[in-house]
Amino acid sequence: MADHDPLQPLSPTQKEMLEEAVSTYQAHITPEVAKYLLDRGIGREEAVTHRLGLVADPSPGHEKYRGMLAIPYLGRNGQPLTVRFRCLQEHSHRDYFHGKYNTIAGDIPRMYGIGSIHEAGEDIHVTEGELDRIVLRKLGLPAVAIPGANMWFGRHRRMLAGFNRVWVWSDPDDAGAELLGKITRALRTAKAVRLKADVTDTYLAGGADALLSLIAKENAPK
Repeated sequence: MADHDPLQPLSPTQKEMLEEAVSTYQAHITPEVAKYLLDRGIGREEAVTHRLGLVADPSPGHEKYRGMLAIPYLGRNGQPLTVRFRCLQEHSHRDYFHGKYNTIAGDIPRMYGIGSIHEAGEDIHVTEGELDRIVLRKLGLPAVAIPGANMWFGRHRRMLAGFNRVWVWSDPDDAGAELLGKITRALRTAKAVRLKADVTDTYLAGGADALLSLIAKENAPK
């Protein structure tokens, strides 16, 4: 997909507002939210490193995300570039006029976890969800996330073009197949990891070995 809306650098005011919002949300994490994350394999260390938070006191423009998990998109130095929000309620999100995951209106889609691009060696991993990316990062795998096929842009291909292997951990469903198709068509170095469930569910069911063994299997001589 060609870029139709290039990224613009954040203004100093935008940077300041984002930093204030993310810091506030981090400070408001409750034991209930911490348990929600832990139940998904994300402990305190990962939550702090990724600056996850709770929208208890919304910043201007974030009022509709009150009560949601805040997932900051961080630059290579840990500075927030944008924030997405995950509803923590088990209800029909459409009935409440929001999605399970929510992007700020008018925000340009970004790749999540770009710090890993600067840390990775010859291989890098791509997940479909931000929380799945955190799980892979916990296991020591350099990973980024593209949260859906409609979030894949030409600039993302360029960001991953220098790697010898791009492992794609897309969900085993139609949406995941669409994302996988876009990435593999854009990058000859991309290769699917064969998942029977998403990254988080696979990790919760079988631990680190359940994920790492999939890579070992793909790397094994045929």
